[in-house]
Amino acid sequence: MTTTSDATVRRSVALVWRTLRSMRTALILLLILAAGSVIGSLLPQIPNSPERVGRYLDDHGVWGTFLFSAGFFDVYGSWWFALITALLFVSLAACLFPRTRAMVRALRQRPVQARELDAFRHHAELRVDHGPDVVAADAARYLRRKRFRVSRQDDGVAAEKGVLREVGSLLFHWAFFLLLVGVIVGKGTGFTGRAVVTEGETWIDARANYDGELRTGRYFGGAHTGLGIELLDFDDSYRRNGLPIDFVSRLRFRDLDGSLQGVEEIRVNHPTSRDGIRIFQEGFGWAPVVTAELDGESMWSSPIEMTRDDPPDGVPATAMPWRGAIKLTAPEPDVMISLELWSDYRAFANLQLTGRPTPMLVQFDPFIRYSVYVGRIADPARSSIETTGLRRVARGDLHAAGSEGTEVPGVGQLTLSFPELRQYSVLRISKDVGIPLVLAAAILVLVGLIPALYVSRRKVWVRAEAAPGGALVKIGGFALQRKDSFENEFDAIVRAVGARSPAAQRTTERPGPEERVGTS
Repeated sequence: MTTTSDATVRRSVALVWRTLRSMRTALILLLILAAGSVIGSLLPQIPNSPERVGRYLDDHGVWGTFLFSAGFFDVYGSWWFALITALLFVSLAACLFPRTRAMVRALRQRPVQARELDAFRHHAELRVDHGPDVVAADAARYLRRKRFRVSRQDDGVAAEKGVLREVGSLLFHWAFFLLLVGVIVGKGTGFTGRAVVTEGETWIDARANYDGELRTGRYFGGAHTGLGIELLDFDDSYRRNGLPIDFVSRLRFRDLDGSLQGVEEIRVNHPTSRDGIRIFQEGFGWAPVVTAELDGESMWSSPIEMTRDDPPDGVPATAMPWRGAIKLTAPEPDVMISLELWSDYRAFANLQLTGRPTPMLVQFDPFIRYSVYVGRIADPARSSIETTGLRRVARGDLHAAGSEGTEVPGVGQLTLSFPELRQYSVLRISKDVGIPLVLAAAILVLVGLIPALYVSRRKVWVRAEAAPGGALVKIGGFALQRKDSFENEFDAIVRAVGARSPAAQRTTERPGPEERVGTS
């Protein structure tokens, strides 16, 4: 009974192993893994957005509970995603390592002679007037010139070429394996987030300083670099029609101890790297410095990072004003000041006169239109302009280097000033240790594809036997790719072998079209 049970277990293990060694299994596992990644992209994930996950559960009831139980809100940390990933690696390794060993053995071995040359699709026989030894030497010499790997055994020659095609195929599959490792390690242990830095200010690489959503890998340890990034200045240039030409941020980097690391310029598609993180230029905006005083007491004095609404169809984005808000919760009731920045007064004047928006491509007499609201601010921490439950009590215009005073009923005398207009830069900060592996995989993919496009497998055998008046030469060969072109190549080999004998006679004919269709 025990023997039968052991045999059943061994057969089951052998079946599982044979299944895993199949490239078809690896492809199926890859598709399942890709489907899991899509789910992780569509649904909010607990490590990055626990608040959104909570809202999703509240909104979707039983369906949300089912997704939570299945691990769909923590896809990359779920047991089933880890299991599929492990099985995929095992399957790929089980496919690639035996193929690699077989390829190494094939490269070490010399071509061997075939037994029956007339059994091949391409074969020929020649009668020549010189000895077998001379025939074999001429054939070996010619085939070497044609980049065949040649092995001579007595009066027989075995040759093959195109092994680089198999090497390229193996490199391509190894590149895929390496790519998978690079993506999983890099994304699993790295992070990506947004940093908003105003001119003249320094931003520190720390979790609390990231603006908006910080996306971290499942196995990210939380260790940020503490690198200081100071925005010295930002420059943007446009064409006359409002299309952008270039965005450039000039940055100065500082270590934790405050020592300088240097100054660099980054622009779109030209990132830089520091302390293991990559810094990309992603966006920009205006940050006017606005001060607010209430009854002579300073309530606000800071740059305001303003945003721009999406433009209507047919209107360039550069024609839209920038919006921001100041929220004061110290007085009773709360005071919110909504701001609308026009960096080019001429664009505003043209809109008032003609009704047609025009791009604001230069900084000309910038001014701010403001509105003052009082009431209870729902979310003081957010920079959004939400006026629900608020009452507007004043409005006006505020020009650069000017100030404006207004009375806020029930609160006091509010004084606003606009001393300076700065710009801010939006930087994409990412850490991905898998990038070198991904780069190496991309190079291997290209290296592996080149032989697949330009190299074909060919095998040729030449055997010379002593005969009255000279030798009888038998030639055979076949091609694994581009078989039609090999017919002409084989004819050239036959002619080269018989070239030393002007009276050489070919005793076999090349197969006709009907015969070639039925041969293998």
